[in-house]
Amino acid sequence: MTENDSVNTPGGTGSARKSLAGKTVLLSGGSRGIGLAIALRAARDGANVAILAKTDTPHPKLEGTVHTAAEQIRAAGGNALPIVGDVRNDDDVTEAVLMTQGEFGGIDVVVNNASVIDLSGSETLSMKKYDLMQDVNVRGTFLLSRAALPMLKEAENPHILSLSPPLNLSPKWLGAHTGYTLAKYGMTMATLGIGAEFASAGIAANTLWPRTTIATAAVQFSLGGDRMMKASRTPEIYADAAYEVVTRPASSYTGQTLIVEDVLEDAGVTDFSRYAAVPGTPDDALFPDIFL
Repeated sequence: MTENDSVNTPGGTGSARKSLAGKTVLLSGGSRGIGLAIALRAARDGANVAILAKTDTPHPKLEGTVHTAAEQIRAAGGNALPIVGDVRNDDDVTEAVLMTQGEFGGIDVVVNNASVIDLSGSETLSMKKYDLMQDVNVRGTFLLSRAALPMLKEAENPHILSLSPPLNLSPKWLGAHTGYTLAKYGMTMATLGIGAEFASAGIAANTLWPRTTIATAAVQFSLGGDRMMKASRTPEIYADAAYEVVTRPASSYTGQTLIVEDVLEDAGVTDFSRYAAVPGTPDDALFPDIFL
């Protein structure tokens, strides 16, 4: 990609191209799906990518471990630091931040990608799963963001990005799956709160959410199976939008609940057809995501 790239290409808007070259991204989750796509997009610039994830060994049903993700990051042109740990564990998170700083000299971007989904109603949702969603989604987002703050304060263009939705208080969403809604909205509130608290330090904190479902394991196994997978967009649309967010000036681009497609349209993208999980699927045939 060059400075003269088409405005329909994320990262090339006719002016000097933005880049994550030499920047360090610390991402929770990321062994597969959206998190891995974000990591690979950064790696194509030559970024340093540290991934904190529990997947040390292969899952019987899901592809990818933190180690295979690191291999893909390196193959894409980046430097990788795979860290086996749990975002719920204070010591693991502290160690991940210190390891990332020790390996790469600092942290420029934190991506809160780790998340648990369970759409059970309030009467059927187990409290164990409720606690898990709160611990990973809300506490994990707060903990990782907080732990990285000392390094972010030293960064040239520091960003926190959480993959969570806008705060839509419609009864449609509040009552659809109360436990999960609380957990995802908690991610958003933690992020917006940190953004407000540390705006004076120049640290941006935003959230990002798609208009359509994304073809990931969560969609396949927790939402709609193969039928919904075929009516979704690929994780690359999320990755391209995340890239746009974290390469913008932190001091003037913070405290927002952003939508993937809006971010890309603002960057000059007018055709989303290449992101269809099944090529040729028209936009109006795609499955809308929840919370919007």
